Amino acid sequence: TRDSVTKKSDKNKKAGGRSSGLSVCQAYPRPRAPSPDYNPSMGLRLLAVVFAALPVLTTAQAVPAGAAVASQEVAPTRRAFTVVATEGRFEPDRIEVSKNDLVTITLRSEGGAHSFAIDAYRVMKRAGAGETISFEFRADQVGRFEYYCSLSSDAQRRTMKGTLVVAGR
Repeated sequence: TRDSVTKKSDKNKKAGGRSSGLSVCQAYPRPRAPSPDYNPSMGLRLLAVVFAALPVLTTAQAVPAGAAVASQEVAPTRRAFTVVATEGRFEPDRIEVSKNDLVTITLRSEGGAHSFAIDAYRVMKRAGAGETISFEFRADQVGRFEYYCSLSSDAQRRTMKGTLVVAGR
């Protein structure tokens, strides 16, 4: 058989094929026998200990019962307001909410087209003459913010202003 392997190897070389020059036994050595102190069940025991300790490790920093969790926030309150834009003013001209409230504004435009803009919240909505629109935003910044009509078709619209007051919780 050794001669047949050599003959096949010579044929491969002549045909342009490659040969590693190693016999099958040399190319794929037998795996070594495990050491005498190797115990296959040791790995399983170690894995069992790790999984048994996992619940203890993950709950070691649990918060005691009855204690407040600082990272949890109060669910947002929905606040709805109808703002009427008419005769060069907003009614109401003051809106008060708390931080993180979800604010819904229904803008009713009377006597011509109007808009409602709050720069700090990047809100800019337009309602045509006699039109009513609704939109919402989250009041996530504490402070006093001006809302105004951004249409500049006449002096009356340029002076339309109101105040959004967002109080901290």
